[in-house]
Amino acid sequence: MVGSDQALHFRMVFAVARQAGWIPVGASFEHAQIGLVLGTDGNRLRTRSGDNVQLSDLLTEAVDRARGILTELEAPARFEPAELDAIAEAVGIGAVKYADLSTARESAYVFDWDRMISFRGNTGPYLQYATARIRSIFRRAGVEADPDIRGSRVAVTAAPERALALRLLDFGAVITQTGQTAEPHRLCAFLFDVASLFTTFYEECPVLKAEPESLRARRLALCALTLRVLTAGLDLLGVPVPEQM
Repeated sequence: MVGSDQALHFRMVFAVARQAGWIPVGASFEHAQIGLVLGTDGNRLRTRSGDNVQLSDLLTEAVDRARGILTELEAPARFEPAELDAIAEAVGIGAVKYADLSTARESAYVFDWDRMISFRGNTGPYLQYATARIRSIFRRAGVEADPDIRGSRVAVTAAPERALALRLLDFGAVITQTGQTAEPHRLCAFLFDVASLFTTFYEECPVLKAEPESLRARRLALCALTLRVLTAGLDLLGVPVPEQM
C-alpha cells in the first residue's frame, strides 16, 4: 500500500510495464491507495522539527503508553515483569496496526494516541481485551475453549444469543469481501460488531451460572465460537492477541 498522492505514478508504471510485456495477459495490477496520516493539528504527521516520523519511534512510544495504561489498571500486581512487557508490546503494537487498518484505506485519519490505545470503542485494545475476557471465562469454568465443548451445540434461547450467533455466521462472507476489495476496515468493523454483541450477550445471559447444565454448555460453546472468530480475524489483521490482560 502506498499513499493516494502516488496514484498517477503507479498508473504510469503499470502502463509502461504492460507495454514492455512484463505484466502477463489477464493479470491485474492494482495500487492499493491509502490516505494521509495526520497529526492532531490536521497536517501531515511529522516530528516537531518537521521531519517524517519513524515507524520504529511510533511503535516504541505505543508500547510505553500501553505499559502506562496497564500499570494504571494494576496489571503489575497480576503479572510477572516479563509477562507485563509482553502484554504491553502486544497491546501497543496492536493498537497502532488496528488504528491504521480500521480506517477506510483511502481516507486520511488523525493519529491520536488517546483514541487508538483506548480500551473502549473500535480499537485494537478493546478487541484484545474481549478475547482475554472470553479466555478468563473458560479458566473459571475449568474447561478448554473448544467450540464442541462437551459435545454440545449452540442453541439460541435469548435475543442477545441470536444476535451474536447470526453475526458470527457472516465471518466467511466478510473475509471474502475484505480480500476482494483489499479493504481491511471491513473486517475491523465486523470484529468490533462481534465483540460488542458478545458484551451484550455476556451481560444479559448468564454463562457460568446458567441452569440447567446443558444450557451452560451451549453458552460456553457460543463463547468458544466467538473467541475463535475474534482471534482468527485479529490474526488476519496481524494484531497480536495476548492470552491475558
